[in-house]
Amino acid sequence: MAKPILVANWKNHPGSLSEAGVLLKQLSGSARLYQKLSLFIAPPLPYLESVSLRTGNFAHLALQDFPASSDGTHTGMVTPDILKSFGVKLAIIGHSERRALGETNDSVAQKVKAALRSGILSLVCVGELSRDQDGEHFEFLREQIKLSLAGLNRKTDISKLALAYEPVWAIGKRADDAITPADLSQSVIFIKKVLVDMFGRTIAERIPILYGGAVEPVDATALFGGTGIKGFLVGHASLNAKSFKTIAESLIRK
Repeated sequence: MAKPILVANWKNHPGSLSEAGVLLKQLSGSARLYQKLSLFIAPPLPYLESVSLRTGNFAHLALQDFPASSDGTHTGMVTPDILKSFGVKLAIIGHSERRALGETNDSVAQKVKAALRSGILSLVCVGELSRDQDGEHFEFLREQIKLSLAGLNRKTDISKLALAYEPVWAIGKRADDAITPADLSQSVIFIKKVLVDMFGRTIAERIPILYGGAVEPVDATALFGGTGIKGFLVGHASLNAKSFKTIAESLIRK
């Protein structure tokens, strides 16, 4: 059985490289726990080298975004080859905060294909803006998945693909006000059905689905157990070593 996947999205934190070093030292104290998982840390871009040097025995390096193209010479662009030289293994693509800035499903699809061509695991974020009693949010989710994964080769690309379901309406809420395990399970079943329609059952079953959206120590165990997800994409809770450890423990608890 594949290891559960845990992705720490540090966003634009911590505020300094020295603070990042302190957090990494705290995380390394639980290295034996994290070695039981497929752990990825996505720090701010300037911290890549420092994080890469300090996590070799318990975590992999990840990106919070990915360039859509590496052709030509472009001021300010960091190419896949440069990123891979630091040891980058995963890229978060289509995060809701990037989409809120104007990133479209088409640009997400281009970034996914670019990451896959580079051999980097693409963690594609999808999720509805709101949830309604009539189930119309499922149609939004279906279209977003289909367009974000458009043009993929089912035989060669899927082995480096994962999805993160992050309903926008749940982000930033307290655990008590966020998604319930029952609603999460329903959404995961729907996402799997969309993937089966796109790629066939055998291939679709190999695409892990993670959850992100108000993942806290208090709700992690309930959200993971029996909902069909394979792990978590964690935002602010990943900046607290104690909270993050509790979340990690929920993924291996029998």
